[in-house]
Amino acid sequence: MTLPAEEKGISVRLAQNEKEIKAAQHLRYNVFYEEFGATPTPEMKAIKCDFDSYDDFTDHLIVIDHKLGDDVDAIVGTYRLLRKVQAEKAGRFYTCAEYDISTLLDSGLELLELGRSCVLPLYRTRPVLQKLWEGIAQYLWDYNIDLMFGCASLHGTDPQKFSQELAYLYHYHLATPDLQPRALDAVYTDMNLHPKDEIDAKKAFMALPPLIKGYLRLGAMIGDGAYVDYQFNTTDVCIVLPTDKVTSRYIKHYERKTQRPAD
Repeated sequence: MTLPAEEKGISVRLAQNEKEIKAAQHLRYNVFYEEFGATPTPEMKAIKCDFDSYDDFTDHLIVIDHKLGDDVDAIVGTYRLLRKVQAEKAGRFYTCAEYDISTLLDSGLELLELGRSCVLPLYRTRPVLQKLWEGIAQYLWDYNIDLMFGCASLHGTDPQKFSQELAYLYHYHLATPDLQPRALDAVYTDMNLHPKDEIDAKKAFMALPPLIKGYLRLGAMIGDGAYVDYQFNTTDVCIVLPTDKVTSRYIKHYERKTQRPAD
């Protein structure tokens, strides 16, 4: 899958070989460990790559800045995509380590897990993120995905520091019971940290990380409970996003640019 229309030298496509996947893992290391203070294993630190067993089963979406050339040094962003058939080969979805997603697995829907999202600081702009979502939308279309989900993070491991944001997500965006993941009992962190009438909804929304705000603008719902991830120095929430709004918004945009149907 490749999006043919490049905007200001930026394009998005799937990694095509091991070299590009390694570059994406190196980028993840730069962002998660060197920029945001995650704790690497000794092996990760030695080779400066973020990796796990799921990388062998996933597709890796990459953002390329062609002004930097056409080699792997031009990769400036990445997203890891794990379909249900791939998760079955891997043993389970990555999110299962943090959340009970049985409602999703039992839904009969075609699932896609999103993870390991990162973009270099210079490229954390709306146009670049727009391109990234176009790539995801085309992937959803190609594989007939019904529902996306995955963990999104707030930076830091003290939920009290963003208690307003967590309570806002709980009161305003909690997933419906039929599609509601729940943080595993052993790691469950309550998000209902303030009554709804004590939350400044606009302020809380604006304080959220850009990725979570982007999900919410597309109609995402949030699972019950947060997960404090000490390795990655984050507090995670579980995003649940039916794909119809994503595909209707971005596929139409794709069709306008290419002058042909997306399928």
